[in-house]
Amino acid sequence: MGRISETVKILLIANILFFVGSQFLGDYAVKMLALWFPENANFGIWQLVTHMFMHGGISHIFFNMFALYMFGSVLEQSIGKNRFIFLYFSAGLAAAGLQILFTYLKFNPAYQNLIDAGIDPGTIYQSLGRAVQSNQYQFFPGVSQDTVMQLTDAYVTPMVGASGAIFGVLAAFAVVYPNLPLYIMFIPIPIKAKYLIGGYFLINVYSAITGATILGPSNTAYWAHIGGAVIGFITMWYWKKNQFNRWN
Repeated sequence: MGRISETVKILLIANILFFVGSQFLGDYAVKMLALWFPENANFGIWQLVTHMFMHGGISHIFFNMFALYMFGSVLEQSIGKNRFIFLYFSAGLAAAGLQILFTYLKFNPAYQNLIDAGIDPGTIYQSLGRAVQSNQYQFFPGVSQDTVMQLTDAYVTPMVGASGAIFGVLAAFAVVYPNLPLYIMFIPIPIKAKYLIGGYFLINVYSAITGATILGPSNTAYWAHIGGAVIGFITMWYWKKNQFNRWN
């Protein structure tokens, strides 16, 4: 373990402060700072950034910050502060954007099914508003329970965490140090970064497409992970290809 780089240190402190503060503010912090679906009344444009500093629990923030420390410091020392900041936040924003896109792809067809069943928009949004407050589904005659659950889950589930930005860091690390041997805990066999991080990315792609959870909780925002990783990879690949390793 080397020294913590400047930006990584600031990000670690900011994430920890947000986490501690959110424990005191509770639901209010989630309402204001988590990233809500744009159709939800709780949505605010600032949440595209603030959600990166919110986390759902001790294990969530621990693993994200551990990965940021282990890979982020080395990466920042290689590419410089300004580029690291750009990569981190662009990956986080891309993660949010892709997750929102796929949430719309779930929400819109389900919403249209309710409209086709003769349920007016006002009634639909009233039921969704109550779901935000009570976390309960309101079912309608002539509409399948799966459709209602798909619509409601898309509307009421906020996005939190730095995972998208972290995946951008991981992907960029694999571009800069593709053959660096890494170790998984309890497995004393070195695996090259490009294979370990690439394999982790493919697991997330599989989970995003199939809905099957292999690593992490069932409500993991897999598309956010993918969006962050893709931007991190493309950005670092472009820099490495065009800047002749002159990062600063």
